[in-house]
Amino acid sequence: MTGKFRSLFALLAVGALVVSACSSSATAAPSGGSSLKIGVALDVGGPDDKNFNQYSWEGAKQAATDLGVTAQYVVPKDASDYDKNIQGFIDQGYNVVVGVGYNLGTSIVKAAKANPNVWFIIVDVAPCVDANGDPDSTFACAGDAATLLPKLIGIQFQEDQVGYLAGIVAANASKKAVIGQLGGVNSNPAVVKYLQGYILGAQSVNPNIKVETAFFSTGDPVKAYGDPTWGKTFSAQFIPQKGVDVVFQVAGNTGNGTLEAACDAGIWAIGVDVDQYLSYPTADKCIIFSAEKKLDKAVSETIKAINAGTAKGGIMRFNAANDGVGGSPLYNATAAGLPADLQSKLDAAFAQMKAGTLKTCPDKCGTWSE
Repeated sequence: MTGKFRSLFALLAVGALVVSACSSSATAAPSGGSSLKIGVALDVGGPDDKNFNQYSWEGAKQAATDLGVTAQYVVPKDASDYDKNIQGFIDQGYNVVVGVGYNLGTSIVKAAKANPNVWFIIVDVAPCVDANGDPDSTFACAGDAATLLPKLIGIQFQEDQVGYLAGIVAANASKKAVIGQLGGVNSNPAVVKYLQGYILGAQSVNPNIKVETAFFSTGDPVKAYGDPTWGKTFSAQFIPQKGVDVVFQVAGNTGNGTLEAACDAGIWAIGVDVDQYLSYPTADKCIIFSAEKKLDKAVSETIKAINAGTAKGGIMRFNAANDGVGGSPLYNATAAGLPADLQSKLDAAFAQMKAGTLKTCPDKCGTWSE
């Protein structure tokens, strides 16, 4: 992850990308050879949330730079901007539109149906449609999205696998056998899979460990993922009330507040989506591990597949088998009292995941029922 994080600054230094504060965009100078024009519709939190938006955008920028094409992002003020932001790219002639995150899923599906000649990518969503190719709010998913919307690609990760690794680390760090996890909303399957994997991973170390869980919101995307001040306030109450000595955050920018609250409380924290020891140094003194999705790799590879003519509508899956997910290095290991052989145990578990021999999610994977 270190090289990828530094690559952004290297590109800026040589002038390969120009970032415009007033237009909220970045552009790679076209050099011929590709006709792609890439628009990235971010979720609340913006391109510097040190998490999901930032690394998805970095992947799009990398693809644009490698292909010599234009890429631009837009940031919503709230959920009411999703449709408008996507339509803005279409009106400007963009032929690849990326939606970042679960909250934009419905808007991307609607746009894909209305614009069959434009490629759409939705990060972290398996598109669910009815028999007519419209978004299905009941989640019956009677329609085949790959057939009905052949230029719509859903990028999915197996979050439970890296949640499981985070649970192993947390259980080894906990002296009280009481650990915590905080998610954005309990209706987001990606969030839920992280949390479910965390529980199973922790229980693989200590079957009697107690895992306390809470969510930041019942549906407000800003509270759930874009408000670190709220995240810190909420977490500062959760930590002493539940008596946890390790906490895992699965809530984007809101969860960055959790990391700070953990440091203030003198407990250990686990980051999410990216290596947060590198991306959020404010909390370095208490971060021991991060459960990573290779967001930049996934977005970049999907865009390049579209450019190469090899992309197909449907799902592109990233998991342990294709190194689309992974764990960060262990940090503060001595201070946290982590066993000397913990990394080898994590490596062994990951190898089992690659082989498909380790169960990292319950039968109702992605559905919160507790």
